[in-house]
Amino acid sequence: MDLIKRVQDYYNWTLTLTDPRSKGWLLVETPWPTLCGIIIYLTSVYLGPKIMRNRKPFKLNNLLVVYNLAMAALNFYIFWQLLTASLRLNYSIFCEPCRQVWTPDEMQIVDAVWWYYFSKLLEFSDTLFFILRKKDNQLSFLHIYHHSTMFAFWWIGIKWVPSGSTAYPAIVNSFIHVLMYTYYGLAAIGPQMNKYLWWKRYLTIIQLIQFSGALILGFNGLRIDCEFPLWMQYTLCGYMVSFLVLFGRFYVNAYIDDHKQRQKEKHKEKLLANNNEETIKDKNVIVNGKKYE
Repeated sequence: MDLIKRVQDYYNWTLTLTDPRSKGWLLVETPWPTLCGIIIYLTSVYLGPKIMRNRKPFKLNNLLVVYNLAMAALNFYIFWQLLTASLRLNYSIFCEPCRQVWTPDEMQIVDAVWWYYFSKLLEFSDTLFFILRKKDNQLSFLHIYHHSTMFAFWWIGIKWVPSGSTAYPAIVNSFIHVLMYTYYGLAAIGPQMNKYLWWKRYLTIIQLIQFSGALILGFNGLRIDCEFPLWMQYTLCGYMVSFLVLFGRFYVNAYIDDHKQRQKEKHKEKLLANNNEETIKDKNVIVNGKKYE
């Protein structure tokens, strides 16, 4: 009971540090909507494949085209709102304090950060569509970790630090999501689009660059003693390290190891073809001047 009281007291103290500009906004006031969303998401991940086990996969191509292109449009809106306001405010990419001011440009950033947080709830649909289409191989630890934690961390962002240096990770990530959802929207149209989708591999490379850049900026903020919440800087650095490890492993498995495996298979096929040719030649015998096979 003493531990519970101390946790409650600590949480009540943190509430005195929240940003008043997002007070009362949808899903922001208490952690319960976010926690319930994550619990429902994780429960769906656990139960969904079991429910679908003996059912036929749904064909959702038309829905996927609409969903992915709509998400690309939403992320472009977020990207543009954050970028234009931060440029007008001359935000520094290296360190920008979160000032609790109510100017139109600052409120444009706060509003866009809320939409960015809300988009993480909408992105739970990515996993739902995998389950309904019985693409269980896509339900990796990376996928589930990424979706569940992003929703939680950006609730913290919109409630405590909805502007300042918070803007830049959202700017970069929302732009990458424009590319990503555009890719998946085009892929859902059908196999006739495959010749235009050669750039999937580069999406992962861009994401790795994003995480590396965010980690460098996070360490730099600690080095220069940036006027931004210290706990947020440490959280950012730790979170980016986890993404670098997980996405780096995914890249190695999906592209480097897979490429090596394909090369080995091609080499085996070539050797097998050569051996077959040699076998055919060996079977060609000449008897009394006549050739027999």
